[in-house]
Amino acid sequence: MTAQPLVLSELCLVTCLGAGQDATLSAIRTGSSGLGPCAFETVALPTYVGQVAGVDSVRIRSDLIDFDCRNNRLAQMALEQDGFTQGVIAAREKYGRDRIGLFLGTSTSGILQSELAYRRRDKITGKLPADFDYAKTQNTFSVADFVMRYLDLDGPAVVLSAACASTAKVFASATRMITAGLCDAAIVGGADSLCLTTLYGFHSLNLLSEEPCRPFDVERKGISIGEGAGFVLLEKPRGTTSSGDVLLLGVGESNDAYHMSSPHPEGEGACLAMTRALAAAGMTADAIDYINLHGTATHAGDVSEDCAIARVFGTSTPCSSTKGQTGHMLGAAGITEVVISALGMRHGVRPGGANTRTLDPALVSRYCMTSAQRILRRVMSNSFGFGGSNCAIILERAG
Repeated sequence: MTAQPLVLSELCLVTCLGAGQDATLSAIRTGSSGLGPCAFETVALPTYVGQVAGVDSVRIRSDLIDFDCRNNRLAQMALEQDGFTQGVIAAREKYGRDRIGLFLGTSTSGILQSELAYRRRDKITGKLPADFDYAKTQNTFSVADFVMRYLDLDGPAVVLSAACASTAKVFASATRMITAGLCDAAIVGGADSLCLTTLYGFHSLNLLSEEPCRPFDVERKGISIGEGAGFVLLEKPRGTTSSGDVLLLGVGESNDAYHMSSPHPEGEGACLAMTRALAAAGMTADAIDYINLHGTATHAGDVSEDCAIARVFGTSTPCSSTKGQTGHMLGAAGITEVVISALGMRHGVRPGGANTRTLDPALVSRYCMTSAQRILRRVMSNSFGFGGSNCAIILERAG
């Protein structure tokens, strides 16, 4: 059980919906989508993607130029939103630079940088160009190394790469480290960026949709891949929590290891993660007002999650997937959906399922197709990844 709720004191996010909280909240209210036909790099695939505008024009801070890659550019874009960096500076002065932990996730990391480097190999020797720095760009720790230097931190730093559950599972890691007294606060989140390896890889699995993805739709045809970055500053409550504060109540993890790329057909691992999250938060299923689904719009994935939801919650709890708006951001999906859930709780907005037209009658969950003004006190956010890596997060609005 979570020893003490933690406050999500700072939030930042960049997706294809725009940069910052205002752009994200506006899109969630209206149900608008950031997905468009794929025109990324040299990719020639009939699919839609959630590409973030302006990444190519971002200039990495001059003292960190060796870390320049699409993934770290996205991370820097997020860090520059909504006063997040200023909030971390205040926390750094309060706790000390060695007492703020950094727990980030990614799946693609800077693979694009390696793809670009391979195009420039020596035609005779095959050697990669001298300016290619694997450790500071593609390596999965690159994003943590970059963010740690950007924010001038010196505490514990970890990067998890657990496919699409990566930036959800970091909430559990941070909670454990704070509870153990190894840090006083934590930055959680991460980044994932478009690359050819991911797009062609999912195409080879026949999982890409040729239209904007339609979670829980009877004619859903697969995922739309997105990219982006987001971060949350987690702290212990400072005395009495203020009305509107969003708290992390519990995290549940599981790994069913059913299949390398397919979920358990009856959602066994998802069910276990959700029940563990409820136990960690000390509550029963009827306390949850809304569930932000993993909802990828694959046939098997939506069936599996629907089965798990029905087993844990029945058929009355409102739920939806926001991937019809952002695309499936893979390693950055977890943090994106936590931030969207937190914004919905702060502003009384229940997200809807954009692009979904006709609900699959075989699915029994109470899927909400449009956004609505609703008071959300407690929300669960689900993230499930390849290899059966599952995570569920419960948030509560104070006051």
